[in-house]
Amino acid sequence: MASKRDESSYSDAAAEKQELPVTNSVDGPVEVVPLENIQKSRWERSWPTIACGAGLFSDGYLNGVIGSVNTILGIIYPDEYDNSPASQNVSSIAFAGTVLGQLVFGVISDHWSRKWALMISTVILIIFAALSAGSYGLDGNVYGMFAALTAYRFFLGVGIGGEYPAGSVAAAESTGELKKGHRNRWFIMFTNFQIDAGFVVSAIVPMILVLIFTEDHLRAVWRVALGLGVIPPLSLFYLRLKLNEPEEFNRERMHKYPVWLIIKYYWWRLSIVSLIWFIYNFSSYSFSLYSSKWINIIIGKDAPLWQQFGWNTLVNAFYIPGSSLGAFVSDWLGPRNALAVGVLVQGIIGFIMSGCYEWLATPQYVAAFVVVYGIFLSLGELGPGDNIGLIASKTSATAIRGQYYGIAAAMGKIGAFVGTYVLPIVQKNAPNPVRSGQDPFFVSSSLCIFSAALAFFLLPHIGQDTITEEDLNFRAYLEANGYDTSNMGNRNARVQNPENTASAVTTEA
Repeated sequence: MASKRDESSYSDAAAEKQELPVTNSVDGPVEVVPLENIQKSRWERSWPTIACGAGLFSDGYLNGVIGSVNTILGIIYPDEYDNSPASQNVSSIAFAGTVLGQLVFGVISDHWSRKWALMISTVILIIFAALSAGSYGLDGNVYGMFAALTAYRFFLGVGIGGEYPAGSVAAAESTGELKKGHRNRWFIMFTNFQIDAGFVVSAIVPMILVLIFTEDHLRAVWRVALGLGVIPPLSLFYLRLKLNEPEEFNRERMHKYPVWLIIKYYWWRLSIVSLIWFIYNFSSYSFSLYSSKWINIIIGKDAPLWQQFGWNTLVNAFYIPGSSLGAFVSDWLGPRNALAVGVLVQGIIGFIMSGCYEWLATPQYVAAFVVVYGIFLSLGELGPGDNIGLIASKTSATAIRGQYYGIAAAMGKIGAFVGTYVLPIVQKNAPNPVRSGQDPFFVSSSLCIFSAALAFFLLPHIGQDTITEEDLNFRAYLEANGYDTSNMGNRNARVQNPENTASAVTTEA
């Protein structure tokens, strides 16, 4: 069923327009050619998507590695760390920073610049990843070091949050220049797949470092593991510095925001996207508690630290097949259908795991549990993992996309934070050990089915040209309500001959 927005009268008004949205030149409004018709090489079309989206690898790595760092700090400082608030704050404070970053950079990327919002978030990541690795308390005080690490992790989260509304949004807009039928997979491979790859690397790096330094030098292990987080954003710094603003942003940006009109137009759709993202992260982040359970079943609590990290790598590796296959499924089925099908099947698998948990979570059947659990995680990536960010970036107009995406992504992070507290409570209050394993899967699977229904019945269809179509619809809506759209776009933009230039729209320096 289509959303209310697709059935509005404004869509009919936009459909009557045969040309793309216009931009302003020194001679007044002019027509802009379709982005895919602009004369550019394949690399010129592709690298902006890569440069904008691949920074989310930092999100996966820096969020994932802190779990291993927490384990190491607990071993080095068994009394001081476990009995201080830092044992919880170090791993969770980045969530708060990420939410703040998503909201703030959403506004910055719309009101000022996609490129420079992205550059600021990149600089924040580089600085605070380095500071985290060098955390130090006054006169060597251990609690001062914990406090410093907590503070640095908060600001690191702000930088991670900036990658979502600045990087992902710019990546989505840059895919408009790519070949039709391939746009969704490019976006996914350089956004969600990068996050998942970051999770895998964040698990294998501490294992390798423990083997190199041995368990007698764990202080070096956790600092090097955090310090390596500088490399991903630093490797993208030059590419991002060379970026131009996306063509869509150049011609669709707003200088005066009719806030109430925007709220009336998008509140319903944003609520649905945010709720789906909340539910997805509620399950995906909080289910990490299961990995430690079956790892202990397999290797025991007294196993060497490198083995624990090795099995953690296996858990995170389950994300890769789902996210890579889902990139293609999104182009084949469309993001809405891919999300709905993926999360529906995930819910079914979760109910099976809940019903069979009594037998699966035992030493003799632990291999079967690992396989089924891996399928459960992969389906989560194939469905909502790959597509919720894509849907958030393509169901709003370019002029307000950063803020729209930032709010939806922030709700997702809040869902992750809530899930890490709620599911352990569900386990703790279960009447017996079997139910403590079954109940969280039952809760999560029920939410998966609910998400599938939300996506299928309430989200709009998203095609290869949805961004351009959404901009047309939004312009028609604004014009119907008395807003002067002739002022939209870069005021100093010029249109050049599209046949002899790599871009139909350029911005004066």
